[in-house]
Amino acid sequence: MEKNYRASTGVDKFYYAPLADDNTIEGTIERVKFLQTITVEMPQEPVRAYGDNKVAEIAVAAGDISVNSAFHKIPEEDKTKLLGLETVEGITAYGSSDTPPYVATIFAKTYEDGSTEWVGLPKGLFLRPNISGQSKQGGVDFQPEEITAAFMDREVDGFSDEKSVLFARDKKGDNTNRDKLFNLIFGTTIPTDEDIPEGA
Repeated sequence: MEKNYRASTGVDKFYYAPLADDNTIEGTIERVKFLQTITVEMPQEPVRAYGDNKVAEIAVAAGDISVNSAFHKIPEEDKTKLLGLETVEGITAYGSSDTPPYVATIFAKTYEDGSTEWVGLPKGLFLRPNISGQSKQGGVDFQPEEITAAFMDREVDGFSDEKSVLFARDKKGDNTNRDKLFNLIFGTTIPTDEDIPEGA
């Protein structure tokens, strides 16, 4: 069987849903359009035990899972849900008592041959983004919105241990593994475009 060496060329279709205490989704799955970049950091560190002046054993210590992403624009409704913000009469505020909800997320990496790799993160928290701006300088420069998140392990049906990142790949025209992943992460299928609010 020929191995696939094609690299991804884009990102697309970012979905999230808040989680209840039993890790089932609360409400509906939301989509944030116009994802530009996303990085899932999964650090590991070798831990060495020594004896007789040499390495006797090596173990691997897994670090914390973090996600850094940039969007063209994150709608205010999504920021409010992701960060647990309070809005009063059109005014949204940040404060020291903000409690972001646990969320599950899925996004897609796209390939030139039409195949798609879906990445699922079962449980994590999004953190407040920095607020920045820049003056126009003779032209128009779009300023993306960046946001980070921290993710943790969660029980996933079919796996013997808790997991923090899941991957599913489909060839062009096939959605079999995507649908499996959505059911594992969200407990339901991918929303149709009609289910997603305008501007999401």
